[in-house]
Amino acid sequence: MDSKPVMNYIFRHRFAWAAAWVGVALILGACATADPPAAPPRPPAGLFEDAAFGAPSLRPDPDAVFALSPAMERYLAQDISSLIRQLGPQRALVDALHSKAQLRLEYDSELTRTAAQAFDARAGNCLSLVVMTAALAKRLELPIAYQALVGHETWSRSGDLSFVNGHVNITVAKRLVDRIAAFDADTQLRIEFGTIPVGRAQLLRVVSEATIVSMFMNNRAAEYLVRGDFDNAYAHAREAVLQDPRHPGAYNTLGVIYQRRGMDPAAERAYRAALDLDGDHVPTLMNLSRMLERQGRAADAAPLLARVAQLERNPPFAHFDRGVAAAKAGDFRTARDEIEIEMRRDPDYHEFHFWLAVALYGLGDTAQARIHLTEAMKNSLTRREQAIYAGKLRSLEPAVSAATPGRAVN
Repeated sequence: MDSKPVMNYIFRHRFAWAAAWVGVALILGACATADPPAAPPRPPAGLFEDAAFGAPSLRPDPDAVFALSPAMERYLAQDISSLIRQLGPQRALVDALHSKAQLRLEYDSELTRTAAQAFDARAGNCLSLVVMTAALAKRLELPIAYQALVGHETWSRSGDLSFVNGHVNITVAKRLVDRIAAFDADTQLRIEFGTIPVGRAQLLRVVSEATIVSMFMNNRAAEYLVRGDFDNAYAHAREAVLQDPRHPGAYNTLGVIYQRRGMDPAAERAYRAALDLDGDHVPTLMNLSRMLERQGRAADAAPLLARVAQLERNPPFAHFDRGVAAAKAGDFRTARDEIEIEMRRDPDYHEFHFWLAVALYGLGDTAQARIHLTEAMKNSLTRREQAIYAGKLRSLEPAVSAATPGRAVN
């Protein structure tokens, strides 16, 4: 890493990579964690259960992750060539990413896209956009490095799967020849597709490109799992482990897949492998402890549950679930209070804002309900969710116009 000052360029997208849990809570390990301590270069023997799964319809292709498309080549050679000549390749790339007149990037977490797919769609989650930026930077021969934000993960859900969401970014340095010619200290720029909470920049950790590819495959595995496609989910989780055998989230995702297929012994082996790498990996601790409890192995689960209690003093979604239950029962005051407590953990998650809007509407505060429904739409992770919230917001307009704005609700 360059020791000179790092300038930050933040692109306003809500960040996400996936890690999940199943059932009441099966948590898939996510894509952004710091490189763990040294570990064996190969996965543990007996980890994979290839015979239990069919051939995937789309085989994992690590080479495709960073591959440039002809459209990307044309973009560099033609669309921003004058900008490159004027500013140099580093500044030209950063300005092109930042300018709406260039890429017009949008956040969309529905699919973890390859570099070419993100460029074509002009959209992606933070991992997809980092991968796309890396591919363009490499083509311009710019030195790059990847970073992950550690210790500030958020949680989300999709059906009976819960996800731990984190953040990755990329730093782009000048070429050596440009550094020599410019004689300036500004040689490294950090590009954020999201925002880092105040005071958390010191929690950024450098991760390898192997970890980034493992995160990519892990995300894809989680996305297939949401759709119930076990063959493709297994193939991508397996590849995630192979790409970086030191990435505990990949083993955890593999364990979730095994567990959902009723392969508890295989799931336990995968979970134990993850904990061998990181004994405080919360998704794995939760998944394994709950599986052991369901098997009647309370003594084996007890130390894992104790560690979870130390690491997660306020379990994710506990207050939210109570709030949703209260809202469905018509107790909107309790619903409001419980959801507001949950929002102290993550003030941006779209479902929290939606259910708070439901509670406030039930209490007669249509103006505040509209504000939180707008926040739900703004912070939603996919275009489909945005469209749903936009429709609900439109349906509130007549009630809002008839209500007294800002009326206090006790």
